[in-house]
Amino acid sequence: MIARLIAILFLSREVAHRDHLKTKSFSEHMALNTFYNEIVELADDLTEMYQGRHGIIESIPMLKSIPTDNPANDLQEQLDVIENIRYTAVDKADTAIQNKIDEIVGLFLSTLYKLRNLK
Repeated sequence: MIARLIAILFLSREVAHRDHLKTKSFSEHMALNTFYNEIVELADDLTEMYQGRHGIIESIPMLKSIPTDNPANDLQEQLDVIENIRYTAVDKADTAIQNKIDEIVGLFLSTLYKLRNLK
């Protein structure tokens, strides 16, 4: 399940970058820019932390998505999946790794705030 969680983070970066390039809204453009830059580092940190405790993840799937014309909806959908699988992917008692997932959720929430409220 950890491989799926990481794959969702990679997908979210890809979708956000594409949305960033096609938006006509400056605030949306900047919010998505911050998101796709920061999610890469967070995903890398999460993966390395997990592998430090559990060993190498042999295969991370390539996920496909059909983005909507609403970046906030796309991010919300990805966040919902992350929050639904986080405790299956990583034991709840593994607080160090769960804290990194909290940072990831925080980035999603901050970006959603910006996309929905700053026009």
